[in-house]
Amino acid sequence: MIRLRDLSKEYDQRKVLRGVNLTVETGEFVFLTGSSGAGKSTLLKLLYAAERPTNGEVWVAGSRVDQLPRHRLHELRRKIGIIFQDFKLLRRKTVMENLTFVLRFHGLSPREAQRRAYQVLKRLGLHHRQLAYPDSLSGGEQQRVAIARALAYQPRLILADEPTGNLDADLAAEFLSLLCDINYQGATVVVATHDHGLLESIPARTVMLQQGSVHYDGRWPP
Repeated sequence: MIRLRDLSKEYDQRKVLRGVNLTVETGEFVFLTGSSGAGKSTLLKLLYAAERPTNGEVWVAGSRVDQLPRHRLHELRRKIGIIFQDFKLLRRKTVMENLTFVLRFHGLSPREAQRRAYQVLKRLGLHHRQLAYPDSLSGGEQQRVAIARALAYQPRLILADEPTGNLDADLAAEFLSLLCDINYQGATVVVATHDHGLLESIPARTVMLQQGSVHYDGRWPP
């Protein structure tokens, strides 16, 4: 699903990633960890082409992402669901509209977008909140809407960037359980986190970045 070759990224001559080589197989669940500034978020941005590498190759689902022209990025992003720490929900749109907006962007008809959105909201126990606005939701509900939006177009790869940073321990555990279910159903999942409690909660592969390089790759704790 993911293959990185000699990947490097610099900002104003400051090296954020240095010669990263990494392979993630289809269906894997992987934690990406490291201290603040280790390069976790930058690596995820390179996977969904929000950034371009300074050097190296980025392959996702058989496509070389770092060479994709801008007019073909939508093809890549149809395969990827992204969950951000701050959710990035559209505040002036209802829960349902947050999902259908993304589905319409990916080319679904209004009727199919509505059907698909309701289906995933029901799966996550949010169908009764479909007409609510994000500011009226609890933190846990907002997180589930963010997950629903990422799942709505049935992506092959889920990327989560510090997804439990704003959640308490119980909500973080619920979120991780949902991600495990998604992974069990076939999606590849990569979770960037510095929360060691999260790393220790399930026996998943853990990749640790240190000063922009892969320092450890295996089960946690080392």
